[in-house]
Amino acid sequence: MPAYAVAHLREAAPHSEIAEYIERVTATFEPYGGRFLVHGAQHEVKEGEWAGHVVIIEFPGITEARAWWDSPAYREIAPLRSRHIAGDIILVDGVPEGYDPGVTAKSLREAPAGE
Repeated sequence: MPAYAVAHLREAAPHSEIAEYIERVTATFEPYGGRFLVHGAQHEVKEGEWAGHVVIIEFPGITEARAWWDSPAYREIAPLRSRHIAGDIILVDGVPEGYDPGVTAKSLREAPAGE
């Protein structure tokens, strides 16, 4: 089942370390089967607030996503970004093949009220 690294990164002033991070980051996740799904794209806010940028990297599974995040190659370049861009980053499992949201809805309907 695929997994994703999802980042909500705030606006930042241009800096050479950010450029270096962007130049080097792909080489850190490719060995783990990672690939950009969203990077540098414009987004349209439909509800709430979402200032900044969205980055989504897909991995074959959560094990690979965690291995990338913890890898020496990524840990080496992460400060190039984090020193200059505030943000929130999560690793999250995708849904399995054949996922049916109706099963989740059914379990919610069957749960006792208030739980």
